[in-house]
Amino acid sequence: MTISIDQRIAEELGVREQQVAAAVGLLDEGATVPFIARYRKEVTGTLDDAQLRTLEERLRYLRELEERRTAVLESIRSQGKLDDALEARINAADSKARLEDIYLPFKPKRRTKAQIAREAGLEPLADLLLSDPAQDPQASAAAYADPEKGVADAAAALEGARSILVERFTEDADLVGGLRERMWGQGRLVSHVREGREEAGAKFADYFDFTEPFTRLPSHRVLALFRGEKEEALSLTLEPEEPAEPGTEPAGPTAYERDIARHFGIADRGRPADRWLLDTVRWAWRTRVSVRLDIDLRMRLWQQAEDDGVGVFAANLRDLLLAAPAGARPTLGLDPGLRTGVKVAVVDGTGKVVATETVYPHAPARRWDQALATLGRLAREHAVELIAIGNGTASRETDKLAGELVRRHPDLKLTKVMVSEAGASVYSASAYASQEFPDLDVSLRGAVSIARRLQDPLAELVKIDPKSIGVGQYQHDISETKLSRSLDTVVEDCVNAVGVDLNTASVPLLTRVSGISSGLAENIVGHRDSNGPFRSRRALKEVPRLGPKAFEQCAGFLRIPNGDDPLDASSVHPESYPVVRRILGTVGTDVGSAIGNGAVLRGLRPTDFVDDTVGLPTITDILAELEKPGRDPRPAFTTASFKEGVETLNDLETGMLLEGVITNVAAFGAFVDVGVHQDGLVHVSAMSKNFVKDPRDVVKPGDIVRVKVMDVDTARKRISLSMRLDDEPEPGRGGQDDGAQQGARRNERGDRGDRGDRGGRGGRDRRGRGDDRNGRGAAPAGGAMADALRRAGLDKGPR
Repeated sequence: MTISIDQRIAEELGVREQQVAAAVGLLDEGATVPFIARYRKEVTGTLDDAQLRTLEERLRYLRELEERRTAVLESIRSQGKLDDALEARINAADSKARLEDIYLPFKPKRRTKAQIAREAGLEPLADLLLSDPAQDPQASAAAYADPEKGVADAAAALEGARSILVERFTEDADLVGGLRERMWGQGRLVSHVREGREEAGAKFADYFDFTEPFTRLPSHRVLALFRGEKEEALSLTLEPEEPAEPGTEPAGPTAYERDIARHFGIADRGRPADRWLLDTVRWAWRTRVSVRLDIDLRMRLWQQAEDDGVGVFAANLRDLLLAAPAGARPTLGLDPGLRTGVKVAVVDGTGKVVATETVYPHAPARRWDQALATLGRLAREHAVELIAIGNGTASRETDKLAGELVRRHPDLKLTKVMVSEAGASVYSASAYASQEFPDLDVSLRGAVSIARRLQDPLAELVKIDPKSIGVGQYQHDISETKLSRSLDTVVEDCVNAVGVDLNTASVPLLTRVSGISSGLAENIVGHRDSNGPFRSRRALKEVPRLGPKAFEQCAGFLRIPNGDDPLDASSVHPESYPVVRRILGTVGTDVGSAIGNGAVLRGLRPTDFVDDTVGLPTITDILAELEKPGRDPRPAFTTASFKEGVETLNDLETGMLLEGVITNVAAFGAFVDVGVHQDGLVHVSAMSKNFVKDPRDVVKPGDIVRVKVMDVDTARKRISLSMRLDDEPEPGRGGQDDGAQQGARRNERGDRGDRGDRGGRGGRDRRGRGDDRNGRGAAPAGGAMADALRRAGLDKGPR
């Protein structure tokens, strides 16, 4: 019996079908995942946001599958070839791949050799030889020779019959499905350098002679290999099984040929047609089936790698957006530069720009004292508390400048922080930045963005296309649609998890709030500009085109501090305000007195307030929110301290202990900014004394970590780091490898092939060069160190 979409999703999630049906109903009505997860817990049986996102994705896939199933059934029915058995098989297909396998024999296609042979009346010959191998092929075929039909002789008749059988073998869904899984489990990907491309493809050197089973290929390696093929540096081959020993001939048919023969009852029993049939099987495998499986498995490898790549990007973006905010404190933003100077912007506690300057402390101008005087004046005039320094070109020189500024003005109690420039240049040149700062030079807008992202990274980064933030791996190789959809959901989830101040939020930030479109966001800001700050959530209903549905979706995520109703500063939804007052009425207190009063609130039993209109999950959430209203889920703000005197690669020494900031996490390790203009790599094998399967189990972007320098390759700009501080650098690790090391590391070092793709500089790398984040314009390996990567081959488990 065919199960429904709701049943299938329920089984996959391990929840009740009624929960899925309720969630699907809400989604179809236009509710967003954040709204359903937060305010409709009773309806869905407390499905959380992760479950709902999975449900939403699977719902989309399964509905697309149903649409395709309907189209396939209609196509076969129109051909007059749909019977009950075939319809049952189509209805039972549980994936798009399985559905297409079944449809293939009926799919309209250009005339094939098999079709021409059928038109010549050769299908009975093919059926005869297959069903009765006792027949002599030559004698049987002679009867089908007909020059008028294009069949000149018996040989031509046999050739046509073979074409029919080859197509039949290739289009058997059950057979091909089984062979595909066999090849996936037993096959391997082999890579070789293309002749004459050794120098041009040097960044793929680790794959010049490479092989690994499909099932062991991690996503980053698959993407690197396919990129190498695309750039014509590598030749890739998908081998279905281990090859025979060099210099030996394969012993008989392959396992795949034996499977095809067995499936159709073909065997060598000495009958006249047996040899011809076995040759047909071999021909089918070599010319059609293996080619199809090659295409299928390439797609499977790609899709899995793409999904993993999207997942890495999404997880890193989530961590970056939910990084600790410094808060509403006056901030001095410095966008470092050498010849063009350091761009300076001062923003007040609300993010408003109050001053801008350009100073020239570095070569060639070297106006160091003048720059300090200007910065000191600005800091004093505007009561600056924080100094945000962009981590691009001249960042360490500018960090030194900021350090001296702090020392010269101890009474100001300044704190300097290195801030990621990820996407700053993209924002500066954007239409929104032009609208926000029409009279401000593009270069100064970057300094404003740097200052604001220290105050509140989420509020500032939502102004940038998530793909431009660049915290993924091989992002330019994966589907833009799939990536955009995933990243958009991450931004939406993060914004709604934190909540938004209705009276300070920008249009881009409001656009990410549940239920608010870009047009509504503009209307909200326009209403705010014309009528002053909102005093209550109810006033949102006065905004043009903001109807009841939009209000329902967005109101709980919008905050109004110091408004007319204390509840408007919390995440309690307006629809629950009467419930709050009913609860507090039982203890004789009002909202203002109860908020934050843990002694009163913890004395209430949630079960006492459950009724037909509100359930236990909502009551529990309300009491928790009243105790800590408007709480921010983000961590407390902390800063890293770069080691004085360590500013370039040449300053690094093996064994040195440093503090740094995680800038990016990939499947093979984490990249760390230690303040030398080039991130170092902590390979996954050097993250812990215990085995680490996923680097994200240990660190995330923005984390401050202590690392030890294991090796430095200044020529290739690679730094090997370890988070296991008692590790000892091995002599010669950065030099020549012995043969064993070369062989062991060959399977892992392609991880660095994408380091130039990790983003994190908003279109500018630390050397100030243009970089499209696609591996061009960066160091060949993008900053990863061969030493750490070598350990992947030698050190798969804990030490």
